[in-house]
Amino acid sequence: MEEMGLDGLIPYVETGNSGSEIESCEHHVDQILIKVNELEKGVNEVEQFYHDQSKKQPSVSKGSALGQDERQVNGLKKLQQDGCSSREAAAAKRMQQLISQFGIILRQITQHKWAWPFLQPVDVKALGLRDYHKVIEKPMDFGTIKKQMEATDGTAYKNVREICADVRLVFKNAMKYNDEKNQIHVMAKTLLGKFEDKWLPLLPKVTEEEKRLEQEEAEAQLAMQLAMEAANARMARQISNELYEADMHLEELREIVISRCRKISTDEKRKIAAALDELPVEDVDKALEIVAQYDPSFQSKSDLVDLDLDAQSECTLWRLKFFVKGALEVQEKSATVVDANNNHDRSNDNNAYNNNNKKRKKAIRNAIAKTAKKRSLKPSS
Repeated sequence: MEEMGLDGLIPYVETGNSGSEIESCEHHVDQILIKVNELEKGVNEVEQFYHDQSKKQPSVSKGSALGQDERQVNGLKKLQQDGCSSREAAAAKRMQQLISQFGIILRQITQHKWAWPFLQPVDVKALGLRDYHKVIEKPMDFGTIKKQMEATDGTAYKNVREICADVRLVFKNAMKYNDEKNQIHVMAKTLLGKFEDKWLPLLPKVTEEEKRLEQEEAEAQLAMQLAMEAANARMARQISNELYEADMHLEELREIVISRCRKISTDEKRKIAAALDELPVEDVDKALEIVAQYDPSFQSKSDLVDLDLDAQSECTLWRLKFFVKGALEVQEKSATVVDANNNHDRSNDNNAYNNNNKKRKKAIRNAIAKTAKKRSLKPSS
């Protein structure tokens, strides 16, 4: 948006014009500003998406193109959720098949003649094993494993490796608590070896399923990411287009208001030229850019600039008037702050400031003088 709005111009509209026209312009300005605020929220959401790949829903007016993109993003998220649920269901079914194959191995182990000490939890009290829970951090047995495999309350095993780890724990607990020469230790070690032999052929299938699941998740995330980026790119383009349209509409309203403004007087033109003489070179450059914006033939960047205020349109003159007024106010505030922070060195600072100011003014005068080497400004007489 431009640096000068309509609010500053409306008080200068000639009283002879219809008040209803002014009210209409003000109403349109309010509507445009509301729309711009909505679009800026969308811009922030798009930026947030690209920042951390997750964004909140933008707040936009119902039925707008931006709202359509919002619904599209929501639809993509729903598709992602549906696809995730579908993949999880298919993966769970495949894993259940592997668990069933693992169940065959488990039955073979539990039916071994030496498996009886491991079928139920260790009866610590009956066996007088007072230090058992001090030695064994997590007791485990085949009865507990079977119960968890058949659970339907969400505590069931999610994959084969979880069951495999608990089977190993059954035997390792027994080997840890009992001495190597103890019969229970020998039985546990023997059955653990048999289990590993039977588990080994199933391991490649489990590994393959794990890799497949990981690849599916990666591909789904990539596809969703690309779809979200495309949707957000479309949203960004639409926001840009709507911002441009709003800016053009606002510009039209400015022109309408300016066309009804009173004429800039000769005295005001002199004041504009005098104000430009007081501004830093960078602000003078900005003023020249304002002129160039509405006069394509004006070369604001050339080494020699000839600015004839009498030749400028009322629109340009009003823009220059408000620009120099604002720039001078900023300059005065900055000077006040500097003076307040440097009272203890005021004498030295003032000398330095005056010297610099003289040099700057001389440079600006040279810059805006019509016969200068670099720039010249030609105020109206």
